[in-house]
Parts: sequence; C-alpha cells; structure tokens
Amino acid sequence: MKNLIKPSWVQKGIIALMIFTAAFHLSAGPGNPTQSIKNEKTMKKVKKKKERAGYANGFSLEQMVGTIEAIQSNPEIAKFEFRVNNQWINGGHNRSWIQDFYGGGQEDTSRKKPFVYDNSEPPILLGANEGANPVEYILHGLAGCMTTTLVLHAAANGISLEKVSSHLEGDLDVQGFLGLDESVRNGYQDIRVSFQIEGDLGEEEKAKLESFVKKSPVFDIVTNRVPVQVKLNF
Repeated sequence: MKNLIKPSWVQKGIIALMIFTAAFHLSAGPGNPTQSIKNEKTMKKVKKKKERAGYANGFSLEQMVGTIEAIQSNPEIAKFEFRVNNQWINGGHNRSWIQDFYGGGQEDTSRKKPFVYDNSEPPILLGANEGANPVEYILHGLAGCMTTTLVLHAAANGISLEKVSSHLEGDLDVQGFLGLDESVRNGYQDIRVSFQIEGDLGEEEKAKLESFVKKSPVFDIVTNRVPVQVKLNF
C-alpha cells in the first residue's frame, strides 16, 4: 500500500473519505466494566480477522485501491455536492434532514431513509434542549471528519490503530450573535482538539499521524474562509 501514496494520491485522497461507507468503531459500548472489556476484546478480534482478510483499520484495501485508481483516471468523479434541508419548528428548535447527494458522477440514492437531526438550545440560551445546538454539531462534525481522515490515511500507509478517541472544546461569546457587542465575533473564538491514540506506533508513524489529521475537509472548512451564498425567498 505504501507504493500507492504518491503526490496525486495525497491531493485526491481526501475525496476517498466521501466514498467509503465503512466506519472505524473500536470503543467499548455502554454497560458494566466487565462487559465493556469483553466488548473491546471482541472488537479487537474482529479487527484482526478483517486485517487478515484484506482490511486495514476497518477499510477494505481492495476498495481503497479501486477508488483511488478510478479517481486518477477520471477526476470528475471526485466532485461532490452535499445537501441539508431544514425546517423551523418553534422557538430555538428546528430540524434538519440529510439524505440525497451528488457524487461519483451521479445522484446517490443509497440512503433509503433520511438522517434526522434536531437543533435546539439549552434553557440558558432560551431553548428547551430538544437537541444539541448548532455550534456543538460543528464540533461533532470536526471530530468525526478528523477521526475518519486520520484512520483512512493511516490505513493507506500501513499504520494499524487499536483505538482513537478525541475531546473537543470551543469558546464562544454570545454577545456577538445577540448583537450586544459588535467587537465580538459571532462564532467560535477558539477550538481545542485533543486525540488519544493507541497502537504499536514508532516515532515516524506518530509524525505521519500528526500530518494526516489536518487533511480533514471539516478542519479545512473551519480554518479557512468558505464563500457562502445566502438567498431569502418570500
């Protein structure tokens, strides 16, 4: 697999994240400590079995090679358009539906049902906790994207990971979006991301992982200005 990591792969590798539906889930589920240990051991056995069957960190190496070769031969299939539909319900409560998207040169209809996300605010911000608030979803998106990016690039470089977890914090002063102080920005003033990674890793592999994690599309979105067109229809 190391021979596949050429400049063209590095430039286009992020797009592969959007194509794969496999996920990397190695953390133990809820329950008592004994059950959690059993769950973790079971997941490790499944992981090792998959690696012997041509998988790395939960990704199919055959699919990975096929995807990259397809993109290299036709870069147009690397272009995606993702969509969200949202409806206000009441107060600070609104709901989003995510289902269809364009990718791989065609409309994708693989999702038979939409993913539904409720957005709200806690009582201190005039809501009723019908769901997490939108800026918390930003942290969720950043955590998920950075994790998937890290794991995928590690797999492509032959780096096996046992466990990946992260903790994110974001500082926000609500005086900005409430219009109380124009000198305060509306969004996050600072975001801190801390990863805990387990695996048999050498210093060279650790250095590679540090570079991989910042290839995340959402990391790029939150650290660079993205043009946003807004249109109100009446």
